[in-house]
Amino acid sequence: MLKPVAALIALVSLSGVALAAEPSIEVMVLGSYHFGNPGQDVNNVRVDSVLVPKKQAELDALARALLTFKPTKVMVEVESDAPDFAVQEYTDFTPEKLKTAADETNQIGYRVAHLAGLKIVHGIDEQPKYGEPDYFPYVAMQDVAKQHGQTGVMDAANLPVKAYLTKFEADQKTKTVADLLIGVNADAIYTKIAVEYSYLKIGDKDDQAGADLNAMWYLRNAKIFGKLMQVAKPGDRVLVVYGAGHNYWLRHFATETPGYKFVDPVPYLKATKP
Repeated sequence: MLKPVAALIALVSLSGVALAAEPSIEVMVLGSYHFGNPGQDVNNVRVDSVLVPKKQAELDALARALLTFKPTKVMVEVESDAPDFAVQEYTDFTPEKLKTAADETNQIGYRVAHLAGLKIVHGIDEQPKYGEPDYFPYVAMQDVAKQHGQTGVMDAANLPVKAYLTKFEADQKTKTVADLLIGVNADAIYTKIAVEYSYLKIGDKDDQAGADLNAMWYLRNAKIFGKLMQVAKPGDRVLVVYGAGHNYWLRHFATETPGYKFVDPVPYLKATKP
């Protein structure tokens, strides 16, 4: 009979064999700037229309490059109450929609899913329902910063973001959509969380508004990835098309969650051929 410690080691070893036999779930997180420019971010950017023929050709080439990832599921920044988070809007999608719908959900998410022959696109976004807390309580933090003479902390945190967006607006004139997305997915502003972390000092011992914002932003992204996990199956190759501000945490979960593997979109973007 095995001693308790030996039995535990044997059990862990057997579990490891079982887990190793199950294929991982590959998750490509493609962070995007907001094509439709809804103006809902703290720092917004003027976006050139992606509906013009030149940009449409670039997006078609981009979609075909992403198609080489061979996605089995596509997930987007849309809320869905369906059990499998299916997006009703996608059921009516045809390529004609690409002439009028300027958002990245249609232009990348639905376009790639359609080319891949997928019947469903999953909407895994998470927004507060009535009575639930704000997942990004920026205004509340701003008020607390004013009370404690800390507005300079917020201004300093936003300076590099504003500089980046000014450059981005100029780059639109000379770079393709794929080139712009390479920058978004490789740049520290979107792949790190330094801006949010610099807010941690805002408040006082009784009202740590900066810490609250960080906690709630983590919570929203954790719930988003939790929804992904509810519908992803071993062996799936999941393309996630989301606002670039979510890059850090969605990449984190795809990298650190057992059974999941993060796939960098940049090599696929670089392979885009006009």
